[in-house]
Amino acid sequence: MPKPRTEDGKKNLVSKQLIELRRKNNYSQRDLAYMLQLRGYDMDKNVITRIETNQRYVTDLEVKALSEVFKVSYDYLIDGPEESMKK
Repeated sequence: MPKPRTEDGKKNLVSKQLIELRRKNNYSQRDLAYMLQLRGYDMDKNVITRIETNQRYVTDLEVKALSEVFKVSYDYLIDGPEESMKK
């Protein structure tokens, strides 16, 4: 059974928001990976790169971890700012 993808073929919904949040907070991919590791999440720079380039699926635990680091909702990570404001 093929794994699900977005309408445009991407493997995750969070890549765009992740890039924007990381840049807005002046974090490198390595910085973000370090912060996640300090919180007990096993994510390195390569994982961040693959998520941002849509080469990797994102687990629910990883969405939770990213929302904790950036202090945003799951909705924001998945839908982006426009959609999460409509709810």
